[in-house]
Amino acid sequence: SPRSSSMSAQEPPRPPPAEPPEPEPGGRYEAVVPHWFYCKVTDSRERWVPFSAQDSERLEEAHGAGKDQEDVVVPTSGGRYDVHLKRRQRVAVYWEEEVSEVRRCTWFYKGDKDNKYIPYSESFSEELEEAYMIAVTLDEWKKKLESPSREVIILHNPKLMVHYHPVASSDDWVSTPTEQGRPRTVKRGVENIAVEIPNGEPLQIDHLVFVVHGIGPACDIRFRSIVQCVNDFRNVSLSMLQAHFRKAQEQQQVGRVEFLPVNWHSSLHSTGVDVDLERITLPSINRLRHFINDTILDVFFYNSSTYCQTIVDTVASEMNRLHQLFMQRNPLFKGGVSIAGHSLGSLILFDLLTNQKADPEEDEHSAQGSRTTSSKGGIEEVKEILKKLELSEYCDVFEKEKMDRQALFLCTENNLKEMGIPLGPRMKILHYISSEADTQLSSDCTHEALVTPPQSLSQEQIQPLPLSQVSANYPQLNYKPTIFFAFGSPIGMFLTVRGVKRIDPNYSLPTCKGFFNIFHPFDPVAYRIEPMIVPDLEFEPMLLPHHKGRKRMHLELKEGLTRMSVDLKNNLLGSLRVAWQSFTRTPVPALEAASTDAEAEAESGSEKQPDTKPEEPPAAGKEEAPLINVGRLNRGNRIDYVLQEKPIESFNEYLFALQGHLCYWESEDTVLLVLKEIYQTQGITLDQPLQGSQ
Repeated sequence: SPRSSSMSAQEPPRPPPAEPPEPEPGGRYEAVVPHWFYCKVTDSRERWVPFSAQDSERLEEAHGAGKDQEDVVVPTSGGRYDVHLKRRQRVAVYWEEEVSEVRRCTWFYKGDKDNKYIPYSESFSEELEEAYMIAVTLDEWKKKLESPSREVIILHNPKLMVHYHPVASSDDWVSTPTEQGRPRTVKRGVENIAVEIPNGEPLQIDHLVFVVHGIGPACDIRFRSIVQCVNDFRNVSLSMLQAHFRKAQEQQQVGRVEFLPVNWHSSLHSTGVDVDLERITLPSINRLRHFINDTILDVFFYNSSTYCQTIVDTVASEMNRLHQLFMQRNPLFKGGVSIAGHSLGSLILFDLLTNQKADPEEDEHSAQGSRTTSSKGGIEEVKEILKKLELSEYCDVFEKEKMDRQALFLCTENNLKEMGIPLGPRMKILHYISSEADTQLSSDCTHEALVTPPQSLSQEQIQPLPLSQVSANYPQLNYKPTIFFAFGSPIGMFLTVRGVKRIDPNYSLPTCKGFFNIFHPFDPVAYRIEPMIVPDLEFEPMLLPHHKGRKRMHLELKEGLTRMSVDLKNNLLGSLRVAWQSFTRTPVPALEAASTDAEAEAESGSEKQPDTKPEEPPAAGKEEAPLINVGRLNRGNRIDYVLQEKPIESFNEYLFALQGHLCYWESEDTVLLVLKEIYQTQGITLDQPLQGSQ
């Protein structure tokens, strides 16, 4: 209007200089930019959380197109939540969760308890905006509005807007609302309140990972659910992608990895078993007994054939359901699927995977594939066998025929004859093959698949009860997982208890060729796998590289201290000597000298100290572990990976034992290994290889 423009021309300096987002009085009204929020209720406390900028824009677009009338559904949070626009509800897609209220927010007031800003209802925000627009246009302030709950809001000026909260509505003594209660600050527009708007997620999903929880409904030290823990894991993965795959992101080779939780605890405990347990539980030490009933009993349930069947059925059907739902919602998805299990969850997955059936023709195909990929290593193995049989002169013949160990075990006398091997050597080789097969077969009949030579794996005569103690009917998954990650896993212990003495080096999971066993050094539930494949050799697990590169400083310091003279050790550490020695063992980097050597070195006096620096490169070199063959369970690569503990954890291993078992969800090092291995299958590598990684 002419009046407003003349006002703005005449008196620009009159109002105090406003911050850029704030409109200046005198006719310059700009509509407020709305942002969408949803209400999160935890322990009956409400918290309003903003959607990411891209989600909010999408919701605003749908709202602007007038789609509030129809029940339009807008996918948000990477497709894990749907917003029903008309009902203003946010609904979880893949798991059960309370429905959240959604609000298109423009005006906010500061809450009493935690000073967080709370949005006004949409209808009252419109009233406020209208009053504000009139005040700005006419430059008439001190506007007074009454909120739906009969509280008073006064717009003093663009910088000062206040909400007066009545102390008690029945109090007749109080004359004006301004004297009632402590005033609250009112803000217009999301840019004027201190709230962090989350970054959106890349739209492109490269790989899908299902995560199965361990014992009990709580997954970490803060007793949070699997959904919350997997949210953390996903968030860490997004920041790790930005930090370590920047080049690939810039070239748009990399989007993100989707992690989805698989919950089986609730369906197990909905079988009515809890009521039966309640009847027989003693009343004393009530909380401890209920904790045990809720958590540790899951292990016993899994060892009972009745409940084991419920658990494996739930896990498999839930993973198949989630996969099907994900594919429906992401029809263009071409990536692979991997699976991860924590604690008992990893054992359930291992049992499921050992009982999957590979297609016979694919089995042949994969045998051929692995023969070509591992032919180098396989031919070396055959050379070793020939050397043992004193038949080294025939190495060239076998190499020419591309004979690896698996092919050798499939050889008949006619094959050897065709290769031109004379009768004597032929007999020796055939005798070796048959005696090896016999020793492996006789070692344990119930666990055949693990301990038989590879050629039997593809034949149908083996009953599919390879490693499970209880006989259950194991369901089949609708897909072939790329990699299986086990976090803090008791697989090794359970196999041993089931009577499996060793895992055949040629054994691999029928449908999943990658397997990583990742653990914290103080995790009381975790056990190693590699010593079951290579029982005769003592070697350390692989040390997981720190996500910022190099070893944690206190570990390097600790290695230096191990080389201190025995004299100093005796004088300063006194009675801690024994504890310190056991303490220096755990996190010594993978494959470095066994702890006894480290101790011997410490005892040998201080003359070794200058060697600290020159010894570093060999240690890093050793971590590549070219000499140790740990079989085909992880395509011939290392399986056991140990995390580096934090400095504070070194002070008391027992104190941090429980935390060690529950630390994986927020561990950048764990997440980075998972991402590195997943993207390696697509030929995408880290920007810079981390020190100590393969």
